[in-house]
Amino acid sequence: MNFQEVLVDEYFEPVRADYYAGPPGKPLQLLLQARTDFLSMWRASDYREIVSQIRILGRQVVLVNSPALIRDVVVKRQDNYERKSPQMRRALEYLLGDGLFISDGETWRQRRALVADIVHMNRVPAFGPVMEQTAGELVERWRAMPEGATLNALHEMAGLTAEIISRSVFGNQLGEDSAAAVTDSFTSYQALIDSINLGYFIGFDDGLPILRTPSLRRSVKRIHGIIDKVVEDHLAGRGDHNSMVELLIRRQQRNPELKLDVIALRNEAATIFMAGHETTAATLTWAWYLLARAPWVERSVHAEIARVCANRTPTIEDVPQLAWCKAVIEETLRLYPPVPILARQNRRADTLGDIAIAPNSLILIVPWLLHRTESLFSEPHRFLPERFLGDRRPIPYSYIPFASGPRVCPGLHFGLTEAVLCLAIIAQRFRVRVAESHRVEPVCRLTLRPRDGLPVTLERRP
Repeated sequence: MNFQEVLVDEYFEPVRADYYAGPPGKPLQLLLQARTDFLSMWRASDYREIVSQIRILGRQVVLVNSPALIRDVVVKRQDNYERKSPQMRRALEYLLGDGLFISDGETWRQRRALVADIVHMNRVPAFGPVMEQTAGELVERWRAMPEGATLNALHEMAGLTAEIISRSVFGNQLGEDSAAAVTDSFTSYQALIDSINLGYFIGFDDGLPILRTPSLRRSVKRIHGIIDKVVEDHLAGRGDHNSMVELLIRRQQRNPELKLDVIALRNEAATIFMAGHETTAATLTWAWYLLARAPWVERSVHAEIARVCANRTPTIEDVPQLAWCKAVIEETLRLYPPVPILARQNRRADTLGDIAIAPNSLILIVPWLLHRTESLFSEPHRFLPERFLGDRRPIPYSYIPFASGPRVCPGLHFGLTEAVLCLAIIAQRFRVRVAESHRVEPVCRLTLRPRDGLPVTLERRP
């Protein structure tokens, strides 16, 4: 597999997989390519505003890469397309049970209203001190390291965001060991899950259950054990009364019809935790790579932090004034959306554009393609945070790093605020350097990460 990266003066196209150049008309070969890496299976002709289809072993696969038709799928006809793909449901059901991310129907509607209220944008300011304190602790730990210390940025950012989500969701410190255990276990889980559910393509509309190998069971047991203890502590009255889980528990006590038993609470807590820490960790890691390769952007970020905050540590109240920091995060989400493929399964026959779609087909909305479509974003492969400054906004349904419509990520505002604030707090004190010789490779399993993490060197700023 080949990758492209272009850096000339102040022009930077960050790393991406080459366009697929395999022979046309061989869908099985494409399926095998997808099992290796989802990002390298797309031809140059796929990066256009189109709707297209192929058949793989008799299963219809429809690519929707048009904002107007994406709106049809995720909003206008959402009831027909609300189900996540069999691959995603089977891949995550062992870990998340019937959690919000993969549930549908009445379970989804009840839980969605509940979780959306818990992480509503109006609640985000209350979690600001947690974000500030946790990021500050990371800065202090880094400052205690020798000059030029080398770290894995992905591991560091995962630990940071796991601790933030733990203190916010669970109301207590997860602790370095437990945060590392959850982070490592989810990394292992992603690596062990097959990228393709072959059962779906050979005729099983709901796919086939994943093989629960000993390694997979160990990963899930570690994650469930940590989260179960936290939920049980809350049920026993040892929880923080301001935490998200405590709010879930109190809501269940007032509304028994929600049927949030211990297992359901664990599933929602696990969903919030995994979705909340993994996506922000990946976004921050990619942001450090982009800033390291584009020092002219990094200088604008540093100048803004100095102008807004002087020498004091950035706080959540500063976030509205940190336009460059936010633009860097939004451009990072455009280039490296944490979930680069949003796959749905339609219940009933339908037509999208000029394509007739059979029931139980696979509908692919691919932010990786959409965000790099030239008719929607000029110089689409270029790192250009300026496209998000001022009043400039992408056209509706062309920029969907958190999905869109009723199934948009309920933690969008929490995650975006967290990423901007953590970027500012760390960038104020450090330059995070990626060796020019290091070959960065994006890899997509359940989420989009740099392969084997991102080794970086820390440089203190005066």
